[in-house]
Amino acid sequence: MKISASIYSDKKRPLKAVIEDLVAHNVNLLHVDCNDDLSVFDDIKEIRTWCDLPIDLHIITEEPEKYFDKLREVPVEYLTFQYEQLPADFSLPLDIAGEKGLAITTPTPIYVFNEFADFDFLLVMATVPGQSGGVFDPVNFQKVRDFKKLYPRKAIHVDGGVNAEVSFILRNLGVRSSVSGSYLFKSASVGEALMNLTNREHVSSFCVKDFMEMLHEDIFVYIEGLNLEKILNAIELGNKGLAIVKNIDGHFLGIITNADVRRFLLANITDVYAAEVSDMINKTPVVIPETATVEEMLNHVKEQAFPISYLPVISQENKAVGMITFVNLIKGEL
Repeated sequence: MKISASIYSDKKRPLKAVIEDLVAHNVNLLHVDCNDDLSVFDDIKEIRTWCDLPIDLHIITEEPEKYFDKLREVPVEYLTFQYEQLPADFSLPLDIAGEKGLAITTPTPIYVFNEFADFDFLLVMATVPGQSGGVFDPVNFQKVRDFKKLYPRKAIHVDGGVNAEVSFILRNLGVRSSVSGSYLFKSASVGEALMNLTNREHVSSFCVKDFMEMLHEDIFVYIEGLNLEKILNAIELGNKGLAIVKNIDGHFLGIITNADVRRFLLANITDVYAAEVSDMINKTPVVIPETATVEEMLNHVKEQAFPISYLPVISQENKAVGMITFVNLIKGEL
């Protein structure tokens, strides 16, 4: 996951000193907030003479057309407009360069992105836009998941309240870029903050239930009426390589993976349909309670003697309630 440093969050140093510090510590992007202020383009021109880091420009305005000529004169690599302030007839000229993004606040539903199908990414404002030092609203974890399901070919960025623990979770969810301001500049040093934001391990105050994938019907099967066809359909439609088994009351009974099916078929190859399909169930898989923190989850994974790519999430009543997968985190570390 790329880190986009919010350059105006450092109120104590001249802009040039801030940029030089960020360049020295290999930040990925320079995030420029533009709250209806054309003068930011003067800063961007200056920055271009100091370094060649990509500019991540976020414009909040009710009059986007007054920025078009400036954007032609001073093109940026990433350009985002705040949805809530845009006029209904907004249209971005095709000759304006850079990847295009739509920013939305937490209350705004992600389906508004349908109006901007030619844009490249969504920027989720996880705190109040323009407010430095806000607290990340965990409802945005699910918003990220929902967006990636609806728009799998589009990227998602996050701005607001991104500290070390939130950064870890966002990387696990497959977020491409996160904006960091207060956290970067209020730490002992920019270097220390960046190291924390990209670290693989963090103590967290968030629980697994705050960012898990909710258990949808495609990934589980009921023990009642269980048969081979239902198992194979759940594994195929769930696209996770496994099916969760529970009873009609929702209690977790185990999992069946691709490997379990393969072993079952090999053992019963002469008469598959006469065999007992419940023999496939792994009744003691590695699971995680929904109340576990990120630190507890990571320690739990480390304790296992084999690699973990997914964790079924269990409630206090031993009901299957969700799933944690690590595929996006692994991709983000490559």
